[in-house]
Amino acid sequence: MELRPILSTLLRHKTAAALIVLEIALSCAIICNALFLIGNRVERLNLVSGVAEKEVVRVQLTGIGEDDNAEALTRSDLALLRGLPGVTAATVTNQVPFVNSSWNTGVTMVKDQKQPTLNATTYMGDEQFLAALGPKLVAGRDFASDEFIEWSALDAPGSKLSIPAVIITQSLADKLFPGQSAIGKSFYSWGENAIRVVGVVDHLVRPSEQGGAVAHEYSMIFPIHVPFSMGGNYLLRTDPARRDEVLKAAVAVLEKNSPNRIILEENTKSVEDLRAQYYRQDRAMVWMLVAVIVALLVVTALGIVGLASFWVQQRTKQIGVRRALGATRGQILRYFQTENFLLATIGIVLGMLLAYAINQLLMGKYELPRLPLFYLPVGAALLWLLGQVAVYGPARKAASVPPAVATRSA
Repeated sequence: MELRPILSTLLRHKTAAALIVLEIALSCAIICNALFLIGNRVERLNLVSGVAEKEVVRVQLTGIGEDDNAEALTRSDLALLRGLPGVTAATVTNQVPFVNSSWNTGVTMVKDQKQPTLNATTYMGDEQFLAALGPKLVAGRDFASDEFIEWSALDAPGSKLSIPAVIITQSLADKLFPGQSAIGKSFYSWGENAIRVVGVVDHLVRPSEQGGAVAHEYSMIFPIHVPFSMGGNYLLRTDPARRDEVLKAAVAVLEKNSPNRIILEENTKSVEDLRAQYYRQDRAMVWMLVAVIVALLVVTALGIVGLASFWVQQRTKQIGVRRALGATRGQILRYFQTENFLLATIGIVLGMLLAYAINQLLMGKYELPRLPLFYLPVGAALLWLLGQVAVYGPARKAASVPPAVATRSA
């Protein structure tokens, strides 16, 4: 099909053609960036945590005033919790995943290094930390019994104790020791003595998003017995079907063991629920952006249908003449589809440029990453397909008009 008649017709209807081109361009720009933002949010929602989320429940509590016997009470709590029916492991730690606060510290490779190599989060755990939380060892071993130290001794004034060993994530190991096994290697953090890596776990997310997506698994575990007063985080692992039962029993046991504490009910839930709450805004953002895309597609489709229907009505005599001269229904149909394809292509090209400009603005204002080129052809294909579907009805109506009827029209 020759393009000259189509271009000639479009030039005679510049305003209508320009409006539909601008509509498609704006839709393309917004849809490409919306798809990009949705992709980022979905990626966050699907991050592997390294935690047995469906099996782990958290009980958080806080003491009333200061408790000089916090360490002894913590040991008593753990003994009771580990004896509950359905509990396979229980631990106490300073922080948990999917909250907005975390313990972070610098990591250096040499003793006198002025600037840290990176910033990592610090979990402190006892003998059942890995069993309770769920990270899987992929290299090395768990802590030995003689490697655990008490927080009170480490934090005491003038203490010369140092962290004897550490378990780190695979992500952190790859960053600190690229291309090498991390087992037996050392780095510096929390003092002047080097800390030796004894184990590597596959995954363990940071509690907060400090450091961004690249550093979301820069985590390390120290063999430190912490009292409940450091965060008040008891973690229990159980069968998913018994989570509610175990939670109720754990709360009852802790309240009975010491009445001078308050259970923070809003934070006492499964890690799965903690994750759902943590990413609530991300899910809402995804659905909002999906709604925006759908609305734009509907508005664009209606614009294309309206314009095509108007042009069919205006060109009834022209169509009749072409039919009388031998044009088939298929040729009339292809005429309108080709015309729409040209308009959509011009709009999409402009939309891609606008999408890139919008992305640059978002990068500067909100520190978003650069828009990958992959999203541009996805948005283009979506609008091309939409345009062809939207114009099909009016084009088919035009192609079905008998030549005699069309010729008699004014």
